[in-house]
Amino acid sequence: MKILLVEDDERTAAFIIKGLKQAGYVVEHAPDGETGLSLASSEQYAAAVVDIMLPGRDGLSLVEQLRRHKVLTPVIFLSAKSTVDDRIKGLQSGGDDYLPKPFAFSELLARIQALMRRAAAIAEPTSLTVADLSLDLIRRKVWRGGKEIELQAKEFALLEYLMRNKGRVVSKTMIIEHVWDYNFDPQTNIVEARICRLRDKIDRGFEPKLIHTLRGIGYKIE
Repeated sequence: MKILLVEDDERTAAFIIKGLKQAGYVVEHAPDGETGLSLASSEQYAAAVVDIMLPGRDGLSLVEQLRRHKVLTPVIFLSAKSTVDDRIKGLQSGGDDYLPKPFAFSELLARIQALMRRAAAIAEPTSLTVADLSLDLIRRKVWRGGKEIELQAKEFALLEYLMRNKGRVVSKTMIIEHVWDYNFDPQTNIVEARICRLRDKIDRGFEPKLIHTLRGIGYKIE
């Protein structure tokens, strides 16, 4: 899942990005309001974290503009302002939640996940299944044959991407771009290594085998 962060403070942005990536999310960062508006208007995100005080365009007007154009991405505002009036303004502008600074990352993560649960109840399922393999997108847990399987954050993200494309072949380039979120390096073997580890956890000891390699083309799960 991809999350948009609109935050001009470098230290705060780095803190949030690190935590979200460790939790298994892909993060796109905009350092100002205009860039944030452009990204939020042109791409789909599971949620957006938006600071209110931003250079160029403030967070309130950013979200108001999104809502006018029917962009329904769940938004949580961050702000050093914490009065009741400030929170009301944030919600009235189209925000879904409001978290005063300073904050604990664990609370921010819990609030983001709560927003996604509410949005998913309307927009899309909260779990993915292939045969007896199931993946809970909100609790970020995986089971096969009723047995819970422990995955690292990138393994979970890789499995989620494969399962969202069930029955379709995805190339090494596509996986790199969607799971690692950086440009393709034809020399890297990171995809092969992660697929091998994921297959060891998902397929070893189970039938039928679900993760398939199409040599020279890519991978699919079915």
